[in-house]
Amino acid sequence: MTDLLNAIAAVIEERRTADPDTSYVASLNQKGLDKILEKVGEEAIEVILAAKTLDSSGGSNQAVISEVADLVFHSMVMLDRLGISHNEVLDALALRQGVSGLEEKASRNHSSGKNAHNDYTR
Repeated sequence: MTDLLNAIAAVIEERRTADPDTSYVASLNQKGLDKILEKVGEEAIEVILAAKTLDSSGGSNQAVISEVADLVFHSMVMLDRLGISHNEVLDALALRQGVSGLEEKASRNHSSGKNAHNDYTR
């Protein structure tokens, strides 16, 4: 999976400064961070709606998968714009592995919250 994310990040980096008339990534970057953040928010809402539809009325797994893929992509565009590597996110996830979510939450009460995280492995 890391290879795939690295490949996507390379394309995003390459297209960041391309012609906005021929590159979606370039057009987002030309419009600025606020537009990129708007797209991340829009995709997050679409993930929620697809998941709720699947849960309540037997919607499509594929719809949820597609919306999550869109969210990941737009999140990677955002990270690129901010100069943050997706590998830093993967490193943060790796640090959480094996830590109880309850223990981690309790530890946040004693920290500034700057490095607070959830455990996605339990």
